[in-house]
Amino acid sequence: MTDRDTLPAVRTIEGVKRGEIDFAALIEAGEPVVLKAVATDLPLVEAGREGADAAMAYLLRFDAGRPVVGFVGEPKIGGRFFYNDDVTGMNYAASRAPLADYLDRIRAGIAGAEAPSVYLGSTDVDTFFPGLRAENPVVAEGDLPGSGTPLASLWIGNRTTAAAHWDMSNNIACPLVGRRRFTLFPPDQVANLYPGPLEPTPGGQVVSMVDFIEPDFDRHPGFRDALKVAQIADLDPGDILVYPALWWHRVEALDDFNVMVNYWWNDVPAFVDTPMTTMLHGMLSLRDRSEGEKRAWRELFDYYVFGAAERAGEHLPPHARGPLATLDDTAARRLRAQVLQRLNR
Repeated sequence: MTDRDTLPAVRTIEGVKRGEIDFAALIEAGEPVVLKAVATDLPLVEAGREGADAAMAYLLRFDAGRPVVGFVGEPKIGGRFFYNDDVTGMNYAASRAPLADYLDRIRAGIAGAEAPSVYLGSTDVDTFFPGLRAENPVVAEGDLPGSGTPLASLWIGNRTTAAAHWDMSNNIACPLVGRRRFTLFPPDQVANLYPGPLEPTPGGQVVSMVDFIEPDFDRHPGFRDALKVAQIADLDPGDILVYPALWWHRVEALDDFNVMVNYWWNDVPAFVDTPMTTMLHGMLSLRDRSEGEKRAWRELFDYYVFGAAERAGEHLPPHARGPLATLDDTAARRLRAQVLQRLNR
């Protein structure tokens, strides 16, 4: 890859405090932003400054004793969790084991260059580490719009790399132990990032097939254009990165032991379905139609879906609006039943 140190840095804001952050406004701005040194006073960050052993001991204080899912790859993968060479499977093994077993593997490899790559991804904090959130409140109840108590996940490992991918939710990421580097791309770069299979995927999300370290520009020429709009966020423990849903991000853990917490959220009611279901059905119902038909359907989608929510029904009397009216839980169940009825024909 071209020298990533020449890529522009994500906008950074200094001097903000936890509990005073308007996350909704940051997301509405439509760009990633780094909030510098917001969580440097948290106990896990402080333990990490003492070293990997102190940080591991701190985590084990909260271990609920449940087996956790971990990924282990051979040294030859260089920490990049991805597909095997012929894309018939993954280049790592996944299994459940006690947290202490994974931490022991990471500890044993710290002194050795040929250590396996060990990665525990998206581990629910409240289920597997009860009490940890209360002592390390990066995001508290009420900080996120309409969310109640936000879900929190831990990401634990050694020097690992998560391939560039997108998430359906807005994201708050905070390294607690070790440094992280995010390489981010806006959603309109999807074609230039050459997405891989819809399934299986390395971590549940579609990933870019581009090798960022040694890109093949003959095979992936559009990646040059993606790099023109890429942004880099180099995060120290206690920094917070906030970025909107559907932004592509590649995540590198840069130290021998790393712990990150993240929060996903969307400011939508619980009855709202995932758009990925709509996309999959769109492949089934729209993708292979003629270009003329697709252009016409695009106009309909702009009118009924992507335009203002009230537009399609505002000229009708309220009793005649049906699903064109503002949805609530009851109306959503009714509309979902109509969709299922049509799919089951």
